[in-house]
Amino acid sequence: MNRMLITGGAGFIGSNFVHHVINNTDYHVTVLDALTYAGNKASIESVLGDRAVFVHGNIGDSELVDRLMSGTDVIVHFAAESHNDNSLNNPRPFVDTNIVGTFTLIESARRHGKRFHHISTDEVYGDLELNDPNRFTESTPYNPSSPYSSTKASSDLLVRAWVRSFGLQATLSNCSNNYGPFQHIEKFIPRQITNVLSGIRPKIYGTGNNVRDWIHADDHSSAVLKIVERGEIGETYLIGADGEKSNLEVVQVILDAMGQPTDSFDFVEDRSGHDLRYAIDSSKLRTSLDWRPRYTNFEEGIVATITWYTENRSWWENDKRSVEETYRSRGQ
Repeated sequence: MNRMLITGGAGFIGSNFVHHVINNTDYHVTVLDALTYAGNKASIESVLGDRAVFVHGNIGDSELVDRLMSGTDVIVHFAAESHNDNSLNNPRPFVDTNIVGTFTLIESARRHGKRFHHISTDEVYGDLELNDPNRFTESTPYNPSSPYSSTKASSDLLVRAWVRSFGLQATLSNCSNNYGPFQHIEKFIPRQITNVLSGIRPKIYGTGNNVRDWIHADDHSSAVLKIVERGEIGETYLIGADGEKSNLEVVQVILDAMGQPTDSFDFVEDRSGHDLRYAIDSSKLRTSLDWRPRYTNFEEGIVATITWYTENRSWWENDKRSVEETYRSRGQ
């Protein structure tokens, strides 16, 4: 296999994976992306050329998908609507992209006999209590709590059903919260970093005790590539880097790294249905595929991320005002 189709490759996690594949393999890559507000062709512009091409289009376009599918060997499916707040305000795009779009892709992959890898989230499992010693595993029952996570759970189940019913050559991965370069500034970590860079106090939902399991996008990319090349067909792998931090801790790490007092933030009204805690047990991936994360120190990863946003203001500054206006209109 040397031809790879990456859906959503101009988005945050997808664009990091595009860079990883071009820099570490000999794959020829086609990026398919609809360039919604969260996609940015500039995120992959530097690697486009002989080995990487960009196609502007929607994963729900069956004719386009079929045409691209016939010229590839493996599909890595990142494309998704992914922002929880947006799913609460308007669930429909999440159904269209995450469910119908995934159906379109796996039907085409089935017809063409192609290898398929599906990217998903740990949010399909719901949440854990803050004092629960357990973590999510591949056998944890699904219990999604938002329109976003429920549509991702639906797409996971479609892929699994197509493996069993039609022999789709697919693997799946569910990952913890990513951070790193090219992440839209509506998301938690880049919002706080760009707030400080813009002279705005960071904002924390509720009490800030909600816990997420953080992983740098570079580590997610290396794990996905391992699964694509060595994963067992029909298997699901959880990807995590043992990075549990409360939202309050994350903001304080950011403030400290940026030379600000660690209490220079404001609490705002909590988000509806805000999950308490996510935690990933990635021992299956580490044991069966011999994968290890590079960024085992969260503070090191945050400093690298702060540096990227500081040095790439032109990538995000035009969107900052409208993003903050949207949050202000919600009291957040």
